[in-house]
Amino acid sequence: MRIGIVTREWPPDVYGGAGVHVEHLVAALRELPDGPGIEVHTFGEPRSDATAHPVPAGLRGANGALQAIGVDVEMAAALGGVDLVHSHTWYANTAGLLASLVHGAPHVVTAHSLEPRRPWKADQLGGGYRLSSWAERTAYLAADAVIAVSRGMRDDVLDAYPELDPARVHVVGNGVDAQAYRPVHDPDVVRSLGVDPDRPYALFVGRITRQKGVMHLLRAAEQLPADAGLVLCAGAADTPAERQQVADAVAELQQRRSGVVWIEEMLPREKLVPLITGATVFVVPSVYEPLGIVNLEAAACGTAVVASAVGGIPEVVADGRTGLLVPYDAADPGAFEDGLAARMAELLADHDRAAGMGAAGRDRVLAEFGWAAIAEQTVAVYSAVLAARA
Repeated sequence: MRIGIVTREWPPDVYGGAGVHVEHLVAALRELPDGPGIEVHTFGEPRSDATAHPVPAGLRGANGALQAIGVDVEMAAALGGVDLVHSHTWYANTAGLLASLVHGAPHVVTAHSLEPRRPWKADQLGGGYRLSSWAERTAYLAADAVIAVSRGMRDDVLDAYPELDPARVHVVGNGVDAQAYRPVHDPDVVRSLGVDPDRPYALFVGRITRQKGVMHLLRAAEQLPADAGLVLCAGAADTPAERQQVADAVAELQQRRSGVVWIEEMLPREKLVPLITGATVFVVPSVYEPLGIVNLEAAACGTAVVASAVGGIPEVVADGRTGLLVPYDAADPGAFEDGLAARMAELLADHDRAAGMGAAGRDRVLAEFGWAAIAEQTVAVYSAVLAARA
């Protein structure tokens, strides 16, 4: 069995959960005894471990969505020798669809997020969002199978695309590398990032995008105890306007309280892991999240999580055991922000309780979220799809 994996993100250009998923899934698939052969096709510059496809020269000044479709066409042309194509995110879904049509290989899609669940992108991208929505919908409806990364995500897929046969939508969860993400206590690294390791702090890690709820977190932080710190490891803004909105809010918050640190970059793992380990609480204020690998990464580092109860998050944050969940209602953002502040304050004020939740989270990661098991489940989907085509 030879599988073609198509993805926008591949190391070193990994900036979101989908890229993390693809990187670790491919590694786990390659380590399976008698596992499938894997070839990776990605966007961008040449790699030693994948076939890279740059934006075609004639599209370099075009809308970003058109550029993605152009890359997909070139990917599809290169996939003639595979038995099955597995695409990740709308950026690469069209590559899988076209390869299936032209070469006859079955196509499997992993649903990491859904364009209909991110309507704010219409304001940011205009016609690009209409094209990305079309690409996603067309690929999902034609795919031989759709893999959802959580049960909540499966429900969302079937709600967004009711024409899909539910039997074609499978659940294979996200995972985490529990060796790469493990408790590493290194106050010197934390201090080098401008953070006081002796002060209890809440930590956010993620992109600056409306989906991640950063502005809700900044408003909630106004209510935190005076001795608590807040650290934002946040970059890769969707738009300059969103980046400026966060910059202004952080600056205002820093004028009113100490211990507010903004690290405007995605840190390398050797710095990120000690920062997560040193946090009293890891906060995930997302308004939409199919699962959220960062929840697993924080748990793997032994850190308690406070997160919004949206999408697949309740499947990975055990409320009251590995962290605390906060209900989210778009119609009442103030209540959500109050809830975030209250739950964070609870754990920031009770180190022993937070540490116990962190230890329970680490134990759960080891028991339930290993990549080897996820790779085996993924191969089972491949085998079922190929058997159905035989």
